[in-house]
Amino acid sequence: MAKVQMTKGKFAGIQACADDHGVIAAAAMDQRGSLQKAIAKARGSAASDADLTAFKTAVTKVLTKHSTAILMDPEYGLPALEAKAPGTGVLLAYEKTGYDATVKGRLPDLLGEWSVRRIKAAGGDAVKILLYYNPFDDKSVNEIKHAFIERIGAECAANDIPFFLEPICYDDAMDEKSLEFAKVKPKYVTAYMEEFSKPQYGVDVLKVEVPVNVKYVEGMRVFTGEKAQSREEAKELFRQAASVAKKPFIYLSAGVTDEVFRETLELAAEAGTPFSGVLCGRATWQDGIPVYGQKGVGALEEWLEDRGVQNITALNQVLAQGAKPWWTLYGGKENIEVV
Repeated sequence: MAKVQMTKGKFAGIQACADDHGVIAAAAMDQRGSLQKAIAKARGSAASDADLTAFKTAVTKVLTKHSTAILMDPEYGLPALEAKAPGTGVLLAYEKTGYDATVKGRLPDLLGEWSVRRIKAAGGDAVKILLYYNPFDDKSVNEIKHAFIERIGAECAANDIPFFLEPICYDDAMDEKSLEFAKVKPKYVTAYMEEFSKPQYGVDVLKVEVPVNVKYVEGMRVFTGEKAQSREEAKELFRQAASVAKKPFIYLSAGVTDEVFRETLELAAEAGTPFSGVLCGRATWQDGIPVYGQKGVGALEEWLEDRGVQNITALNQVLAQGAKPWWTLYGGKENIEVV
C-alpha cells in the first residue's frame, strides 16, 4: 500500500479526538432544538437557552472523564467545554440545526456567525457537519449538497483542521423507522460512504449510520418480529458498506437506546467491520432529560455519575473488543506520512 500523506494539523486533530490506540470514543452533545423541546416536555414549561447550557455542562463534566472527545455546538455549548476533563478532544458543529421543511431536499445551511477559522480559534480540534442525504434524490438537489461539502472540505484544508462528515440518509417517500426503509437503508448508507470517500470533498473521518436497523434483524435481542434481514445477511451488509469506505469511519448512535446501540456494535464487530469508534449522544444521556426537567441540574449530575457512566463504560468495553484504530484504513500508522 502506497504511503498516505496527511498534514500535521489534520493528523493532530484526529488524534486529539482518539485514544492512544487510535480509537475514537466520543460523546455527542450538539443537540439543540430537539433537546430544548425534550427538556420543556419533561418540565411542563419552556426551556431557556441557559437550561440548555446547564444540561450540556453537566453531561460534559461527567461523561468526558470516560470519553476521548466531545462533540458540541458553538451556539449554546461553548461555556460547557470549560467543564470537560483534561485531554478531551473537541469537535464543533458548523451546521445550523434541522432544515427548512418548506424547501425540497432538506438542504443544509451553516451557522451565520461562524467559520472554520473561528471554530479552530474557539478550541475546536475538528469540524463536524451533518448532511441529510438521499443518494438517489434529484441530481439538482445532490449537486447543491456536493458543492456545499466541497466548500467546507476546502475551508478545513485551508485551516489545516480535520473534517468529520455525518451523512444521514432519508427518503421523503418513506418513514425512516419503517420496515420498508430498513430494507433499502443498506443501499443508501453504502452509496453515501462511497460518494463522500472521494478526494474532492476533503472529508477526513466519516461519522456514519450503521447500514441496518437492528429492530428488523432476525436473531437480535431487540428484534420486533418484522424481518428485513437475518443476522448473517446483516453482517454481510456491514461488510459491503465498509468495503467502499476510503476514509476512516465511526458509527453514530442515531438516538437509539444504549442497549440497542451496544448490540448493534457487537454485530459490527462480529462482521469484522473496521470501524474506528463511535460518536454517541442520546444513547448515553437521554434518560437523564426527565431527571433534569423535574429535579434540576444536581439530580442530573447524580444520574449521570450512576447510569450515564454505566452506559458509557459498557459502550467502551464493546469498543475495546471491536473497534480498530483510525489509521487501519491507511494500512497502519507507519503508512501515514505527516507533512
